[in-house]
Amino acid sequence: MKILIAADMEGVTGVTRWEETEPTHSEYVRFRRIMTDEVNAAIAGAADAGADEFVVTDGHGGGTNILVEELDARARLNSGGASPLSMMEGVDPETAGVLFIGYHARGGSRNAVLAHTWSSGRIANVWLNGSLVGEYGLNAALAGHFGVPVLMISGDQTACAQAVELLGNLEMAVVKKASGYFSAECLSPKITLPMIRKVASRAVLRLKDGTAPQPFIVQTPVNVTIEFRQPESADRVVRLPGAKRLDGLQIEFSVPDMLAAHAGFRAAVKQSYD
Repeated sequence: MKILIAADMEGVTGVTRWEETEPTHSEYVRFRRIMTDEVNAAIAGAADAGADEFVVTDGHGGGTNILVEELDARARLNSGGASPLSMMEGVDPETAGVLFIGYHARGGSRNAVLAHTWSSGRIANVWLNGSLVGEYGLNAALAGHFGVPVLMISGDQTACAQAVELLGNLEMAVVKKASGYFSAECLSPKITLPMIRKVASRAVLRLKDGTAPQPFIVQTPVNVTIEFRQPESADRVVRLPGAKRLDGLQIEFSVPDMLAAHAGFRAAVKQSYD
């Protein structure tokens, strides 16, 4: 049974500031280790439940955060940036399920540490067929394209609640309680690591007994709407083939399936910087 562990950094315990997730900051070394430990806990839990193949995708920033020398030796690591499926590199029809580790809430959320959707500086909101989604929704929809369900999420209470609302009754590991954008009541890794292991195990057991959530499958064709933070970003992105300007900040495009929607979204984000 192949399990994909898709990992981000803003949702790991202890993280409350952008600087803590940036390689140039002294605190980054601590938190990349905690990120690695949380991934390892998820691997251990999935293995406890009978999974025997593990692929990890480092989805934060440039994708070079997880310490490969400290990664569980049973796992393979997708590292680096600009991979074909980005934060979901490694998902395919042979994947049994996905575990989201260290995830954050969508942009604009209240009581959510470092809440954003893909780019805190450029993107305000993203909709798929009219449904507001965060990174958890974009990535779950890409998994759903391959018929793969998301089984669990770890992060703050708001990220977990949003994922459950959109994706169904998946398992949650709430590792910190956010009280603002830069503040949270954080649990010690001595608590969170056993918690994540237990939740991951329960998530895989539910997959085996048929009670896990179904894949998040977006109806096709897929309409993608992106709201930028500045009109200049929309000025640039509307140049992409098929893009339509809705107002000063929003553009939309329609594509045949979620694989194309994901690629188009990433192209739009990149274009917004150029």
